Amino acid sequence: MELRHLRYFLAVAETGHITRAAEQLGIQQPPLSQQLKALETELGVILFERQPRGVALTAAGRALRTDALDIFARLEQARQRMQRMARGEEGSLSVGFTSSAAAHKLTPEVLRACRRQHPGIALKLGESNAAEVTEQLASGNLDVALLRAPVERPAGLRFDLLLEEEMVIALPLDHPLLRQRGAAAQGPVSLRALAADDFILVRRPGAPGMYGDLLNVCEQLGFTPRIGAEVERMLSNLNLVAAGAGVSVVPASMAGLNPHGVAYLPMQETDRLRAPLTLAYRENDDNPACAALVALTHRTAARYRRRGKPAANA
Repeated sequence: MELRHLRYFLAVAETGHITRAAEQLGIQQPPLSQQLKALETELGVILFERQPRGVALTAAGRALRTDALDIFARLEQARQRMQRMARGEEGSLSVGFTSSAAAHKLTPEVLRACRRQHPGIALKLGESNAAEVTEQLASGNLDVALLRAPVERPAGLRFDLLLEEEMVIALPLDHPLLRQRGAAAQGPVSLRALAADDFILVRRPGAPGMYGDLLNVCEQLGFTPRIGAEVERMLSNLNLVAAGAGVSVVPASMAGLNPHGVAYLPMQETDRLRAPLTLAYRENDDNPACAALVALTHRTAARYRRRGKPAANA
């Protein structure tokens, strides 16, 4: 059975007349009659009762009419769905992010905007470190990722710099520097003041870019930071800082997390140590939903840049 046979059948069923149906279809009456006869033979039933002034549906014909209308309605739904998918209005995306990228207000704003503007796109969200999200992108297990500095740049992946923000110093609340400065002091502090402290940093395999940048700045200031612990995520940094295990340096958008255990101070070397926010995706991804999310993310980041607000309040 072919779809054209069902179209012919429905045309006759709606008009109740083979000749008028043939005119609507733009074919001759004899071929139409032959096609109807072939359909009845294939199904093994009589679909029409021939009458002096036309035809009437049999019980089998009425049942086929219901089914045929349902088939064409489903086909129309499928056509519309494919068009929505081609426009990037429907589909599914796996989105990964690092904990520090998720702390920036741009990330939840983009996800909310995607759900609002593209409700037909299903988002599957997951958190990993920079190395893991890059690997998952390259293997096809993720479609899009938001991270800080790329760990590596595998062939076939794009890394678009969205924003850069300041870094701030994170100290435990009982740190001597806080007592020396006093509660009201708000001026920036040099990393050199932390030369005797243990640093809690994201481990090298997870984020060597920002890790390496910090080490370089410290070397330029005349000291090699003492590494107290290396962790996989920046949220773990702050938990260990709150526990008094050491100090850390984090993007300004993370200031305020764990406020009962961590104090955040501006840093004198802010121009030499910046925290990027990066959008990563496959270069030749043909998923229109991915293209829609990438475009939306860039538009949102452009608004942040135009606002010119400090990164911590971005």
